[in-house]
Amino acid sequence: MKIKSGDTVIVISGKDIGKKGKVLTVLPKKNRVIVEGVNMLTKHQKSTGPMQEGGIINQEGPLDVSNVMYYCDRDKKGVRIGYKFLENGKKVRVCKECGEELD
Repeated sequence: MKIKSGDTVIVISGKDIGKKGKVLTVLPKKNRVIVEGVNMLTKHQKSTGPMQEGGIINQEGPLDVSNVMYYCDRDKKGVRIGYKFLENGKKVRVCKECGEELD
């Protein structure tokens, strides 16, 4: 999976198409990501004690990783990600449009 936690991504399909956000969590076994402010779900939570209040809570739901693209600040659009090896043997992610190193 080429998307990592902390990356800025743009949604390319679904009900939130065109929205940008920061990746909060990556779920590689399920091939999903949770993006800040995207795919908001309504959860009804029961109070579990005297200090915990119940009510309706809005939270982000997981998106399939194929529905998001990395957002490149230099190109101002969603781009594909590739890999490149440096001279010291380190493997880094690069933007396929402008060639900028992401890591």
